[in-house]
Amino acid sequence: MSVPIFTATARGKLSGGPLTCRCVLGQGGVVAAGHKREGDGTSPQGTWPLRRVFYRADRLSRPQTQLACIPLRPQDGWCDDPDHPLYNRPVTKPFPARHEDLWRTDHIYDIVVELGHNDAPVQPRRGSAVFLHLARPDFGPTRGCVAIDLPDMLRLLHLSTPTTELTITF
Repeated sequence: MSVPIFTATARGKLSGGPLTCRCVLGQGGVVAAGHKREGDGTSPQGTWPLRRVFYRADRLSRPQTQLACIPLRPQDGWCDDPDHPLYNRPVTKPFPARHEDLWRTDHIYDIVVELGHNDAPVQPRRGSAVFLHLARPDFGPTRGCVAIDLPDMLRLLHLSTPTTELTITF
């Protein structure tokens, strides 16, 4: 079986291999990766590896995938403070710098796939916490991520291997 490369478009479609589904991107649209800035609400154009999967074990079973899977804990966060040395990295709360909570009351982070955007190496202010996660029920825009519904996420993860990538495009 070939390794799928998934493509998410600003027109609201994610496809790759046998999967085609609805997706939503950042409220600010898609921007060339070199122009991505922290907090701009855009999804960065480019091809990004699927690094690892975080999931809420209290809400669902471990997804069937070849990717590394890590159960989320209430103290899990992600540093989005560009002046902190742990910028664009997972952190443990309480955390003194600005960060995003990964343990949410809504369901959009019940499954979160870390995309390899701005991580090799991390560059301050070039965007953090760019994830593939679950869409809101109304498929409202994200703050710069890619979002799909739960059945499609489970299918995508089942098809994914450690070399699978996601392309974000206009």
